[in-house]
Amino acid sequence: MASKFSRLARLGTLSTQVTGSYLGQRLSGIFQSEDARKKSLDETHVQNAERIVNNLGALKGAAMKVGQAVAQVAEGIDMPPEARAMLGKLHDKAEPIPFSAIKRRVERELGGDLGVLFKSFDEEPVGTASLGQAHGAILPDGTRVVVKVLHEGIEDSVGSDMAALKTMLMAGRVLQRDKAEVDAIWGEITDRLQEELDYRQEAANLQFFRRLLTQGRPQDRDPDVTVPYVHEGWSTGKVLTMERLSGRPLGVFASTAPEEARQRAGKVLGRTFLKMEYLWRAIHADPHPGNYLFMPDGRVGMLDFGCVRRYSIEWMAGYARVGLATIEGDREACLRACMSIGCLSERHPEADELLWQLCASIGSAFQQGGFTMGGEQDKVQDEVTKLMPSIVAQHRLKAPRELVYLHRALGGTHQLLKQLRVSAEWRPMLEEYGTACIKEAEAAPK
Repeated sequence: MASKFSRLARLGTLSTQVTGSYLGQRLSGIFQSEDARKKSLDETHVQNAERIVNNLGALKGAAMKVGQAVAQVAEGIDMPPEARAMLGKLHDKAEPIPFSAIKRRVERELGGDLGVLFKSFDEEPVGTASLGQAHGAILPDGTRVVVKVLHEGIEDSVGSDMAALKTMLMAGRVLQRDKAEVDAIWGEITDRLQEELDYRQEAANLQFFRRLLTQGRPQDRDPDVTVPYVHEGWSTGKVLTMERLSGRPLGVFASTAPEEARQRAGKVLGRTFLKMEYLWRAIHADPHPGNYLFMPDGRVGMLDFGCVRRYSIEWMAGYARVGLATIEGDREACLRACMSIGCLSERHPEADELLWQLCASIGSAFQQGGFTMGGEQDKVQDEVTKLMPSIVAQHRLKAPRELVYLHRALGGTHQLLKQLRVSAEWRPMLEEYGTACIKEAEAAPK
């Protein structure tokens, strides 16, 4: 982990380079044709994407985490494919922390010698992410576990990292919204990051979802989904020791599993997302492929519950009304529900139509009849990406902070299902869980 001052220097240099390049591009654009300005802006996006990847991959921390969010945002703005592809590398780029530093951190946190605390502890990490590093280990009783260790000093870097990245995004006009909306979105990202820095919160998240899946109401339970057990005696706010799940990564499973197993796994993922959304109102908000393991028969293990977004029953019921009105083709009811949850500030023909097109595009997977994610009929991502520049430019359309991680999770789940090419009747699931959410909200004490 870079020192605080070296991080500040590196981020400061990066911020100066990025903001300076956009300023120069805008000044030169005054004397260029529209086509030349567009070409120049595309070239600037690509150059800055490369700068961001080369710097943030080494820094880790909040800088890396928000950089990954930029990669997702880039899918919805007018940015060239080369720049989006470059930013996408942030999901894979993270340099391992030396084992000596991990050993010191674990021993200090758990208050003992590593050789006493564990029967064995793998020096090579299972994985290195922006906020922490995971190692395989065995407890004294022979239980196989994964030990997740927060990067040293990362808590001190969040504020400076966030400020530098916000400056860069604003300079590049990636966040082309009013200040209040940008501040709300940035506050949402900051809140989730702060939660991810406390492994006691992640342990509580794991226990919450595990309890629902194994001991909850009949509609909550699901033997096809496994969440790791937390070993509390080996866990603190900076070290988290969990059951080690077996299974194959998504790419291997998708290319080798029988059709029946792939379909089962895809339906498990879709069903679990809708349950989290409408029944539990708590979203596993980091659904990238590395956070899932797949059993040969299609059962699924879910990992990394550091980023979980919870919702009020009232807001989620409003969101359910948006979805149900969309699949019913009730444009007016959909737009009224959108206003109720803060997606539309005032009615206007252009804003109404853009928002309805967005809802209809997302809702196309839930129409009557089967739908294959990643099949020929699946145009969801293309349609949403095409709409986003116009939506971003329409000031009457808003992105309430509740949507930031909800739609991140929705988009990520869609990508997982596309890779599995799963076919299902998704509409009955949405109707069942969405309706249950609305009924619960209506029955709740006012």
